[in-house]
Amino acid sequence: MKTYYNPEDLKKFGNIGEFGQELADKFFSYYNEVFKAGALTEREKSLIALAVAHAVQCPYCIDAYTSDTLEKGCAEDELMEAVHVASAIRGGASLVHGVQMMNKTKELLM
Repeated sequence: MKTYYNPEDLKKFGNIGEFGQELADKFFSYYNEVFKAGALTEREKSLIALAVAHAVQCPYCIDAYTSDTLEKGCAEDELMEAVHVASAIRGGASLVHGVQMMNKTKELLM
């Protein structure tokens, strides 16, 4: 299937420093530190990353963190719950802006 995003490009992510090595090194150092176990397990962080990948609609991240969560022992229902959490937050964020619309509507109609 041909898409705008080339799934093969995910494998090239590590080469992003080709046009700016210093910042890439800093990013990957930070990135790798973030995903180490801390107060949250690596498994929990991977599920969060999967949910965020859906919220920001990054197909590369969705592919990467679907694989990563499965490798870390997550079950299919856990992956789907993570996606639903992201959907609920995105939907809620849209709906809460409805208050702004209601305020503006009331202002214009009064």
